[in-house]
Parts: sequence; structure tokens; C-alpha cells
Amino acid sequence: MAQRFENKVVVVTGGTDGIGLTTAKSFAAEGALIYVTGRSRDRLEAAVDEIGNGVVGVQGDVANATDLDRLYARIKRDHGRVDVVFANAGISEQAALGDIDESHFDRLFDINVKGTVFTVQKAMPLMSAGGAVVLAGSGAGMKGFPSLSIYSATKAAIRALARSWTTDLKSSGIRVNVVSPGMVLTPAMATYLRKNDGAEAWMQQAIPFGRLARTEEIAKAVLFLASQESSFVGGEELLVDGGFVAV
Repeated sequence: MAQRFENKVVVVTGGTDGIGLTTAKSFAAEGALIYVTGRSRDRLEAAVDEIGNGVVGVQGDVANATDLDRLYARIKRDHGRVDVVFANAGISEQAALGDIDESHFDRLFDINVKGTVFTVQKAMPLMSAGGAVVLAGSGAGMKGFPSLSIYSATKAAIRALARSWTTDLKSSGIRVNVVSPGMVLTPAMATYLRKNDGAEAWMQQAIPFGRLARTEEIAKAVLFLASQESSFVGGEELLVDGGFVAV
């Protein structure tokens, strides 16, 4: 069976658990040369062991320019190119209007927006025609959830970045798209559900498909947007949310 990413150099930020880890494993299973990042050395080492297939882990924080420079210097030394970037690293925190402070605002925008911007911009010198960038959005960027205004704003910004970058890169042959999950059964979500009685029942009722997504379902969408199967798709946001936003 043909492998869509055989010998393709793929970067997955925030690849130590949840959607990032599952997506890195999916890329590796299709022959990619994977570089994953994470802030925790222990979790990064565990992810590298789980992914296998020669994956390289580079510890770092996407909000730190020096860490990103070190990531791409390693890739340049190893391969001289990047074929796919999945800018997945991000965090979610709650704060209602009236409780928002500067540290909450700065932390979310530094990681979710600034981190995404420079993850992609610093990859550009190593990318060429045929390359693909997939940004991690969220259905929250289109909805008005209580206490998530800053998080939602960061994800709306991601959508705007993809549109503008598609225009910026129109002559380069590099495509930019967004994958926006809804409610996904990640380890973080599982922890949240354990602490909040009734939350899972509400989600199941709110989602037309009647369940939370599996991380594998989000990974499939990322690989589609990164592959030549989506060669005429650019500047789009692919919602993978069981119909939650649309319905």
C-alpha cells in the first residue's frame, strides 16, 4: 500500500499527548520523518518511544523563539527541508469576563497565537512548492462558550492567519489550512469530565453525532489537509466536530 508521506519531513508541535501524539503516530505510520516538540522532557521521551519509526523529539516551548530556532536548525542539519508543519501546540484555560488578568491573556496568546505564527514563519525558509501547513483551530473560535472568551479569540485568530497566509503564499505552492476539532476525548478532556459531573452527558446531547470525537478522527483530517489529496484546498477551516457548529 502506498504511503502518502514516505520520506516527507513533518513537524508536529505539541506532539506529546492527545491530538498531537495521535497525529504524529499517523504520519509515522505513513512513512514520514517526524519531529515532535513538547515542553516536558519526560512526556517527550515517552512520546518518542510510543511513536517509534525514527521520530526525533526536540524539547521546547513554541512561545520561545530560541527553542523554535533550535528545532529548525536540527531539521536543516538533518534534512535541509520541511514538507509539512502541523502547528498543534496550544493551551486552553477558563476565565470569565471580570476575572481575566494579564497573565491569562498573555499566556494564551503567547502560546496559541504567537507560537503558531513563529512556528510557521521560521519553517518557511525550509519549505518549497508542494509543502503544507495545517494549523490547529477549534470550534470554540466560532462559538460563545462561557469563560472561554480569550481562548476562543486565539482560535478565531488562527482562522484569520490561515486566510492571510494563503494570500501571502499564493505564488509559493505552499498551502495553509486549519483543522478545527470540537469536543475530543483527549487525556485532558477525560480529566475534565471526571471532575465535572454531567459534562459528558451535556456534550453528547449537544453534538449531533451524540458522542465526543476520537483523536484518530482528528488525525485523519490533519493528514488529509497535509496530503496531495487536498491539493486544491487552501485557506479553509475543516470542522471535525460531529456537526456541533454547523447544526
